[in-house]
Amino acid sequence: MREIISSSAAIENGASGPLHAYQAESGKPPIPYAWSLVLWLWLAHFLNQADRQVYSVVLPQLSSELHLSAVQAGLVAGLFTVSLALCVPLAGWAGDRFDRKQIIVLSLAAWSASTVLSGLATGIGMLIAVRSVASAAGEAFYTPAAYALMGSYHSKTRSRAMSLHQTALYVGIISSGFLAGWIADHWGWRQAFLVFGLAGILLAGVLKFKLLPAPPPSKVAATERSHFLEAVAMLVRTPTFWWLSLAFGCLAFVNAGYLTWMPTYLHERFQLSLAKAGFIGMFWHHAAALGGVMAGGALSDRMARSKPVRRIDLQGLGLFLGAPFLFLLGQSEGLVSVVMALIGFGLFRGLYDSNIYPSLFEVVPQRYHSTASGLMISCAFLFGAIAPVVLGSIKETMGLAAGFSLLSVVYVIGAVGLWAGGHRCFAADHSRAQAANLIWRTQP
Repeated sequence: MREIISSSAAIENGASGPLHAYQAESGKPPIPYAWSLVLWLWLAHFLNQADRQVYSVVLPQLSSELHLSAVQAGLVAGLFTVSLALCVPLAGWAGDRFDRKQIIVLSLAAWSASTVLSGLATGIGMLIAVRSVASAAGEAFYTPAAYALMGSYHSKTRSRAMSLHQTALYVGIISSGFLAGWIADHWGWRQAFLVFGLAGILLAGVLKFKLLPAPPPSKVAATERSHFLEAVAMLVRTPTFWWLSLAFGCLAFVNAGYLTWMPTYLHERFQLSLAKAGFIGMFWHHAAALGGVMAGGALSDRMARSKPVRRIDLQGLGLFLGAPFLFLLGQSEGLVSVVMALIGFGLFRGLYDSNIYPSLFEVVPQRYHSTASGLMISCAFLFGAIAPVVLGSIKETMGLAAGFSLLSVVYVIGAVGLWAGGHRCFAADHSRAQAANLIWRTQP
């Protein structure tokens, strides 16, 4: 039994074991697959976020052609989030029960095909069907399987690996912020959807051959695999899970509102082109977040060696310090001050992002990682789904500037929840999770 545990630990750190033997036998260089996996998933996550952001970037042009009101435009984005939130618990359970490689490939192909179809929409009905429902359902299956798969390969390097993967979110949004706007300015909003969707279909074909099946302990007997109700019962008894979900919900609310309406806010307030509004609105925030997430990942892994609860402390700090910049975002009069607010908002958002799943995996047994991820995402996104509609309503009454400033209150609520609730419950939940991991890995 010690051999099984040693093999699993070696794979998690990309050092040796069956995977190394596979590489040697197949003639591949002995590069740790644990990190190669992160890079391949980085490309998939890049397109995941780029495809998702295309809608917001081309929204002014799309709304004009399809005659959408601000509330209708927000409704499309809100229903996308609701659909994703409803599908992701099933996706999380599937990630603990079936081959995560196949789930990732099929998910990428599905949401990319729906993105192509979004470019063919002729009205709000079709847009909701292919964008709010089909695209969201496809994307829902990616995240739980991807993070659980990375978690099975990375133990001591978990925050760094997941932080590197998280940078794809920022680069994807930055790239789509400019490229989708540029394509829309020159050829129209429909072509923007087509370009990103076709790229995803191509990558799905590549990953079909590049990814390896999941390593132990994911490839366990079917009778030992996670059952959904069993996982839910465990999470109900894990208070830290709910505090983490509350904080993630606050982040999701702010992000959904910001991503949907920031390009429109800059386009209307400063009379910028779609390309410039998309670039400025997405670049400065996510470039700063990229630096924050990489610094946070390295810092978190170092601090968590002696006190794993520090992951939660860093998350709360990220939300609390980001709140003033959200407030300034709506109060700034000039474009330069808006950019400075976006940078501060992004830097501390990255600090929080570096520990979303590492914190969760500290208090949840490994056999439930994908299911727990799916349920946490579902809780967060159900709350975040109302943000585009709420800000759309505020836009028509008080203006988007007031809406962005009010988002700072949501960040403060998330920070207080993590420090007051999550920190208090963490020690007991962490101990139970580690004990469950030991029992599961040593079963004959």
